[in-house]
Amino acid sequence: MDLVLLTTFTALLFLLIAAAEPVADRLALPFSVILALLGMLIGGGAIFLLSTDYTNVLNPVAETILALPIRSNVFLYVFLPTLIFQATLEMNVRRMLDDWVPILTLAVVAVVVATLTIGYSLAWVSGLPLMVCLLVGAIVSTTDPSAVVSIFRSISAPRRLARIVEGESLLNDAAAIALFGLFMGFVMLGVPNPRLSDALAQVPQLILGGALVGWLIARIALILMTLFQRFEMAQISVSVAVPYLAYIGAERLLGASGVIAVVAAALTLNLMGPGRLAPAFWVNLREVWRLLAHWAGALIFILAALLIPRLLGDLRAGDLALVGVVVVAAFAARAMILWGLLPLLGALRLSPRIERPYRVAIMWGGLRGAVTLALALAVTESLRVPVETKRLVGILATGYALFTLLVQGTTLRWVISLLGLDRLSPLDRALSNQVVAVALQTVREEVATTTEKYDLPRETVRSEAKRFAGRLDQAVERAEAEHNAEILDRDRITLGLIALAGHEREAILQRVRERAISARLSEQALFDADRVIEGARQGGRTGYQRAARGSLSYGPAFRLAAFLRNRLGISGPLARMTADRFEMLLAKRLILRDLHGFIDRRIRRIHGRRVAELLHELLNRRIEAVDTALDGLRLQYPGYAEELERRFIRRTALRLEEREYNAMREDGLIGAEVHTELIADILRRRAQTETRPPLDLALRKDELARVFPLFSDLDDGELRRLSRQLRTRYVNAGQIITRKDTPARSVFFVASGAVEQEVAGQITRLGRGEMFGQMGVLTGRIRRAEVRAITPSTLLMLDETGFRRLLKRSPALRRAVRDSVVGKASAGEVLRLPEFRLDDPPAPSEPLGEAGVTR
Repeated sequence: MDLVLLTTFTALLFLLIAAAEPVADRLALPFSVILALLGMLIGGGAIFLLSTDYTNVLNPVAETILALPIRSNVFLYVFLPTLIFQATLEMNVRRMLDDWVPILTLAVVAVVVATLTIGYSLAWVSGLPLMVCLLVGAIVSTTDPSAVVSIFRSISAPRRLARIVEGESLLNDAAAIALFGLFMGFVMLGVPNPRLSDALAQVPQLILGGALVGWLIARIALILMTLFQRFEMAQISVSVAVPYLAYIGAERLLGASGVIAVVAAALTLNLMGPGRLAPAFWVNLREVWRLLAHWAGALIFILAALLIPRLLGDLRAGDLALVGVVVVAAFAARAMILWGLLPLLGALRLSPRIERPYRVAIMWGGLRGAVTLALALAVTESLRVPVETKRLVGILATGYALFTLLVQGTTLRWVISLLGLDRLSPLDRALSNQVVAVALQTVREEVATTTEKYDLPRETVRSEAKRFAGRLDQAVERAEAEHNAEILDRDRITLGLIALAGHEREAILQRVRERAISARLSEQALFDADRVIEGARQGGRTGYQRAARGSLSYGPAFRLAAFLRNRLGISGPLARMTADRFEMLLAKRLILRDLHGFIDRRIRRIHGRRVAELLHELLNRRIEAVDTALDGLRLQYPGYAEELERRFIRRTALRLEEREYNAMREDGLIGAEVHTELIADILRRRAQTETRPPLDLALRKDELARVFPLFSDLDDGELRRLSRQLRTRYVNAGQIITRKDTPARSVFFVASGAVEQEVAGQITRLGRGEMFGQMGVLTGRIRRAEVRAITPSTLLMLDETGFRRLLKRSPALRRAVRDSVVGKASAGEVLRLPEFRLDDPPAPSEPLGEAGVTR
């Protein structure tokens, strides 16, 4: 093969890829359809050039095209890992975890249902061996989600719906390729109808082996990328090796699924990378992979489409009927999922309710393409598969892929328009009118200021102002039209909350870019913001508040960390998560306080004063909840918040200092050498501020008793006896410790954490070193207070007998109890107890005044 011609042809392919995107946009067709058409034209044109004598001068070009080393291994080992790795790397894994049930169910069940439906239908009609038919079913079960997902995004379809479709399609490919490998093995062995148990017995090895290899490769890559943290190109080079090592290692070493290995590797990097790699590098890494995947996806479509004329070269009339069977069976299988399984998951609240138009769009948008053609090519290349089987598999898979691309792909936008999904709802249209009116009013003010500043000719300004005023009047008229008045305040509040949550996300991104939020916490902060946006979209005010409360709650991971610390003495995970929470609350408080200005600047002008006031109220509630959680941590770990705040101030100062140096460099006040030295010094100091101060959670009853203020006057022997009597109780945030109207049998000492005590509607917060429950124990009455933990807290408990003994031995404790009963109705009753008479002065030996009055 001529190397010059091959290089030239490759360069021309990249030019075609560059031209295909604007052409697809102009023709309103999916990008993959244009690529497939280009590939078929090139492949068909090459065959035509060789078959005619009038174009012999172009025969070398045609021969080069037809002799391209296009093998299934090129697709499976070069292009496929890139596509899957990038798609998984771009996923918002934490948001998808919220929908893991519908995604996993749809991915696995959809593939199995499609494979079985197509396989048995084809076997029943054609009489082919069942295993061959199931192999065809597995091949055509792989979908290309890019078309329908891109259209959903362009029409502002619900994010959750697009996320489920995208996640399903990614795992759909993994499941279908795993089934393909399973059935391909039986076909090559010549087993026409194996037992189902034999096929299913290999599935655990395929999945678990692939997941293990992918996780291991990704962890090694993270270690290397951390070591190379000063060299961005080296880090990106390590990432490029990950999907290929994972795919080949799983396939060749363990006989597992390479696709599962690539997905596992990308998921590991997706979840762990942002916490270990710099935010700027993470952005650049995704940009590089986005470009690699764009090239890989385009090349796989064009090169696979080049083979279509050859794959259909032996087409017979009866084959078209079998292609029709595959098409009908595939649609029937998809309909069973969309109209059977999805409504069931929606009824169980495991999946969002999907309206009929969206279900039709999903079904019609299930295009097949490059992966289907690559798997079909792998069958046709195998020397162990019968010739007739290879011919049929190639024709059926290729014919069905062509149907989806040329029929469904070219009509997808027409179907979207027919379903009305490309039109704004009355609410969105009315909002759009109001937004345009407000924006034009702002533009008029800015233009007036600008023209006055530059002293433009008065006639020119007057002419343009008159022209602009006409457009503004039309916009205001549309905004004040009668149908716009039908927008309910409830809808305005929902739209305002969506805008507010979106601005919150942008503020988080800005703080990440400014390094005010560490890389470790950036993904979690964005995850919380996305949940708030989704909650506002789905549930309005209620959904917004529920999502906001959820971002402050303690999840299963925190409870597991607490269990490890309390039961096994492993405190590292809990200390790390508590420090993360501390830092996150500090950043969240600053971000939320800045949102009031956004409400006044933007939302008030669009939705009015009443909506703005309500949003201010909801935002104040969130700020109060954050302050409460932060105060609880301050009480639990005094001094640690101050260290984090000092760290925040230092990082802010470094950011401002860097900005000043950059501005001086741009203005020519300092040279490149000086600027480089100054920035290097900032980087050194910034590396020091990146290290977070450690948080010590250690707690031992005997050591704590020695430093507990209430026990400060006890000697060593009494402290040892006390530590044996004390019992430890751990409570999570929100857990009720004591309830009203229950007997008082124990006194509680707050060792760490913070609690709220409510008595007669008044709330008192207690922190480390304070006690509660003593009044009920001393008076013997039913409790009047309800006490609830506001942070994860560790309490020391002492029963009534032990508390009374301690009260006799500790003057400090008696003083604390006296202080706690000041001003209360039961003060006299408590102070008359025998334990408190120990502090009374001794009676005088003789009277000091008349009538026996002592002084």
